[in-house]
Amino acid sequence: MVKHRENRPGQKAAGGLGAKPRRDMPGKPPAKPAHALRPAKPSRDHGERVTEPRAAAPAAAAPERPLIARTGERPAERVPVILESLGAGDFHLIDTGNGLKLEQYGPYRIVRPEAQALWPPSLAAHLWDNADAIFTGDTDEDGMGRWRFPREALGETWPLQLLGVDFLGRFTAFRHVGVFPEQIVHWAWMKEQVEAAKRPLKVLNLFGYTGVASLVAAAAGAEVTHVDASKKAIGWARENQALGRMEKLPIRWICEDAMKFILREERRGSKYDIILTDPPKFGRGPNGEVWHLFEHLPSMLDICREILSPKALGLVLTAYSIRASFYSIHELMRETMRGAGGVVESGELVIREAGLDGRTPGKALSTSLFSRWVPK
Repeated sequence: MVKHRENRPGQKAAGGLGAKPRRDMPGKPPAKPAHALRPAKPSRDHGERVTEPRAAAPAAAAPERPLIARTGERPAERVPVILESLGAGDFHLIDTGNGLKLEQYGPYRIVRPEAQALWPPSLAAHLWDNADAIFTGDTDEDGMGRWRFPREALGETWPLQLLGVDFLGRFTAFRHVGVFPEQIVHWAWMKEQVEAAKRPLKVLNLFGYTGVASLVAAAAGAEVTHVDASKKAIGWARENQALGRMEKLPIRWICEDAMKFILREERRGSKYDIILTDPPKFGRGPNGEVWHLFEHLPSMLDICREILSPKALGLVLTAYSIRASFYSIHELMRETMRGAGGVVESGELVIREAGLDGRTPGKALSTSLFSRWVPK
């Protein structure tokens, strides 16, 4: 179930400043049941692309392009907007607390670190201890770790489904499992836009990871271009496409640095009706290109503005693992879209606990910041 809730004027946005810090657990737990394990500290990653920078030989800088001087009125605004989901498909959030979260992914209950879960868990410790998979391990800067399987050894992958799209969950060394389910609020919105358009739409999915959003868009009837710098992520996305027998859907899978790709699309005059962009805080392209969110985001959005079609339906930005207010990306989006009309709505993506049965609302967990321009 997906909910859209706007805080009224005078209300504070959920999550304070809306930052998603590195997932250090606050304080040392008194014991070591599953619900009190000390988590590792990775940044939110997309496959191989996101690790913290190390002292190494300097890599090539991201391509530079002067920002275009925009004129006209800034779009109207809707803030703060909280986009909330109570699970969907094969996923729901069961419980949170002590710097961890207990989730249901298909047949498996999984425990992973979640630094923003500052409160105690609601469920008994034995329910956490009996999870099928628990992420634990090292706390180095890359956030590498390992999975423990208390009940029985599990395979690396297993089938999942969201919004009618089949894909593979996978136990990765970066604690992630191949999908960020809070994004379903954006995917459901995109699916509705594509199905209601009554014309062919072109969708660009930048930093597309394992391709779930791309498959949702293509299944709805869009022509999709999926871009990710990780060969491993592209391979996983193609596996997901094959799993759902969706090979004939019009999707271009492109393994390339996102900035280089959109610069080339701008030169070619390519246009897209919907652009999804989900950049990491830090990343490297396949040829050593370096991405820093705060340095390169203004240019990336500026180029995305140029490759939006005249009848574009939306530009969606999601930002994870940054210490910033949603207002920082909100005001950037409004400046980028100056003179385009429409409205910019910004705030946070939130998942609400759904209990063991998947239907009992509990505490809300903020996951990321977002900003979305729409034409009206």
